Amino acid sequence: MKIFYKKWILTFLLIALVINFISIPANAKFKEFKEFKEEDIEEFENVKIKDIFSLFSNDGELNWYFVGKGKGNIAEGPKESLSFLKENDAYFLGDASKKIIYLTFDEGYENGNTGKILDILKELKVPAAFFVVKPYIDKEPDLIKRMVDEGHLVCNHSSHHPSMAQIHDKEKFNSEFTQVEEAYKNLIGKDMPKYFRPPMGKYSKESLSMTKDLGYKSIFWSFAYKDWLVKNQPAESYAVEKITNGAHPGCIMLLHAVSSTNTKILEPVIKNLQSQGYEFKSLDEFPFD
Repeated sequence: MKIFYKKWILTFLLIALVINFISIPANAKFKEFKEFKEEDIEEFENVKIKDIFSLFSNDGELNWYFVGKGKGNIAEGPKESLSFLKENDAYFLGDASKKIIYLTFDEGYENGNTGKILDILKELKVPAAFFVVKPYIDKEPDLIKRMVDEGHLVCNHSSHHPSMAQIHDKEKFNSEFTQVEEAYKNLIGKDMPKYFRPPMGKYSKESLSMTKDLGYKSIFWSFAYKDWLVKNQPAESYAVEKITNGAHPGCIMLLHAVSSTNTKILEPVIKNLQSQGYEFKSLDEFPFD
């Protein structure tokens, strides 16, 4: 009777969670989940929060997010997918015991800033990874060549910038990678580094597994901020504070190169973080093991 009672209560709880999940706005769903605590169901034997999350995260589309913990403190990843990230070669955080930052830029299109960003990185001897789509390679060959020549990584961000979680056909899925690889190799004469950033941060357990099957490591992030709206750029003072307070040991930092604000503050931000003892390293030096 006791077991039956617990199962009935657990079933009721799960139904309530599903109803709540469906009823709240899409952009709030994951905020709701990240606030759900394991102690809410600790009275039930052999029940773990990951078991509830798995109902929603095995094959369905998820949106990447991180939970910042304040200046210098290690950010947390999404609870609903932590259990299957590493097994699918997906990463968002380096060695949290070392003050190292991995600087990455997403390049959907050129907004006139990348040349200046490269100037700053060259002057400060800071490596970065640029995640690019195929049209960017086609339209900006000189910038791609410069990135490579100056020691940066040019990495795969898909051909058409879709949600990879929405592509279940293997041939279509693979083509989002191979089209970028071919454009890069035709231009540079070398194979593209096997790092992939899921467009828009959308992913699923299936998409990460399919990405791994292609030999790629999926690179998420433990810091980013709203910097991609070119007509609504953040104030420089706000951006400096946001980035310097969001950095932490082992941080994979995502910035968008379309941001004019990022371009203006990049040099002082890097110098500020270096003065705090941070070192910038390439993804090729990331502790994947």
